[in-house]
Amino acid sequence: MGLFKPLKKLLNHGPVTEGEYVDLSELPYEEEAGPTKTMVRVVEMHQEEDLGLMNSLLYEGSVVVVDYSPIANDELALKRVTSELKAVARDTGGDVAALGRNFLLATPEGIKIDRTKVKNAY
Repeated sequence: MGLFKPLKKLLNHGPVTEGEYVDLSELPYEEEAGPTKTMVRVVEMHQEEDLGLMNSLLYEGSVVVVDYSPIANDELALKRVTSELKAVARDTGGDVAALGRNFLLATPEGIKIDRTKVKNAY
């Protein structure tokens, strides 16, 4: 019975005092910011035909992280992929940049990629 009193307070937006516990799995999930406008999608590139999926995701407004490690040894395929993603980024007003050794990051309109690394001040 000790759990229900603080849960009732929390559900009614009341404060929970120290020593009271609330089981968060019992709380209903609500979208706090409304519907999601931009999704981050991860695509593993196995063949050039996967470009259609990536292009449609970018045109829909998703940020796309491309893992191209399965085709990293095929230079021609890699050049086609990067040039196609650059063309879509130009069309949508987005951006494309390499992210580490085997990843590309492609963004839709309104999202630019800062290519400088943030250094820790310590």
